[in-house]
Amino acid sequence: MNFDFSSEQLQIKDGVSKLLARRCPPAAVRRVLDGQEPFARDTWSALADDGFLGAAISTEHGGIGAGPLELCVIAEELGAALAPVPFLSSIGLCAELLGRAASADQQSQWLPRLASGERIGCLALVESPGRIAPDQIASQVTNGRLTGSKLAVLDGDVADVALVAAHSAGAVRLFLVDLHASGVSREALASIDPSRGQARIQFESVAAEPLPAGDWAVTESALDRAAVLLAFEQIGGAAKALDMARAYARERFAFGRPIGSFQALQHKLVDMYVALVLARSNSYYAAWAMAHDADALPEAAAAARISASQAYQLCARESIQVHGGSGFAWDLDCHLHYRRAHLYAVCLGGTTQWQDRLIDAMLARRRQSAQGLS
Repeated sequence: MNFDFSSEQLQIKDGVSKLLARRCPPAAVRRVLDGQEPFARDTWSALADDGFLGAAISTEHGGIGAGPLELCVIAEELGAALAPVPFLSSIGLCAELLGRAASADQQSQWLPRLASGERIGCLALVESPGRIAPDQIASQVTNGRLTGSKLAVLDGDVADVALVAAHSAGAVRLFLVDLHASGVSREALASIDPSRGQARIQFESVAAEPLPAGDWAVTESALDRAAVLLAFEQIGGAAKALDMARAYARERFAFGRPIGSFQALQHKLVDMYVALVLARSNSYYAAWAMAHDADALPEAAAAARISASQAYQLCARESIQVHGGSGFAWDLDCHLHYRRAHLYAVCLGGTTQWQDRLIDAMLARRRQSAQGLS
């Protein structure tokens, strides 16, 4: 059996890689990190022009109508390049939810704009530190007006539209909100990785359109799918951090021999490689589950999320150690991966929450199996 991506998907991966090599060098990442621009606009425009933003959006709405596997290979290359673009928020979350839960009018109004990169979307869920759950949401929609506050909204500082979780008629649902509307205020938040913006968003009686199918079950499913994309970004970054460490271990000499010949360094590189292979295996299985809408998706997404977070943090940290004293220098790119690894470890909920989700998914599958045998 062939467990790799298809030749067409690998061509997309190669195309994104070449585009990012031209349009998103480390200098572009550092411009955003230093606050010279909120995100890499040129890179975002190039991704849109080549059709990569619309990979999973239907042709009816300006996309190319491919699927989630294409998004996975794109995400991996974005992670390797540390691309400071709102791909996960706008495409992996907002466009995904619009495609599954929005009305035909809402889809025709927003999906073409997201596919073209003309507009940026985000998902606003979290209101306080802790787990992501309906009982943690206090925002309210009354008579079509939203009031509430959302914390640490990824790309909320640059987004044009948000899907906001709020209470209405006794349930938590998703609402479409124009972030340029009156009553919306935003505050950019400081984080360990300023190249990926986050914001606190306040809503004061803002017009909000309900998504007809935007219940909490749909939201949780979208989080699972976004977790898979984020895992691919993480394994892309982890692989790049490992490549940087391996290259330096081969070219740096000490006591007349390359430092990669020393057993202590070899152990670090092997640990990084093993963690990456485990994360990649989990992520590939999760990608399969996502592409087939398999019942195993919640379990597979959680496993991918956990292992990819751990692998990226390990590879980013050990890459700095392999580089030695120079690894801590601002001029080297090691710290860029260290920053991104730690930020992504808490996006979409931290590792502890995903461990809980994995346990819940495994127990649910066990109960289903027991019921099937009885």
